[in-house]
Amino acid sequence: MEGAPERLTLSVPSSPRYLLIIRTLFSSLLTDLGFSNQETMAVVLAVNEAYANVIEHCYKGDVTQRIDLTVLIEPQTITIEIRDYGEQPDVARIAPRALHEVRPGGLGTHFMRSVMDEVTYDLLPDTGTLLRMTKNRSQSCKST
Repeated sequence: MEGAPERLTLSVPSSPRYLLIIRTLFSSLLTDLGFSNQETMAVVLAVNEAYANVIEHCYKGDVTQRIDLTVLIEPQTITIEIRDYGEQPDVARIAPRALHEVRPGGLGTHFMRSVMDEVTYDLLPDTGTLLRMTKNRSQSCKST
């Protein structure tokens, strides 16, 4: 990919029913960009966890809200931004639970941080949060 970065933006309702569409979109996009199957599955999992966390923690399950997704494709990286307009988290407290605790839930942030090369949370002035996750592109997928 040469020239200016590509930008894809999408607004999606805050309903779990759209998780399949989001996973399919990212799976197809990452494969097309030359990411390996393992990298693709891992990034799709990170995006799925982030979207599900917004629904559960920021919107408290309210399916009538909006989540904005932005993907920035650059020669060296792919950056995924997930923007919500809900309750802002205490960023200092965003952490995965201990891995030795055997129970469902609480590992989304662990997956995101272990898969992505950079994960940041920006609290926005009025309401909501912007989650930015960046993945470096390997040599094999930089020319795509």
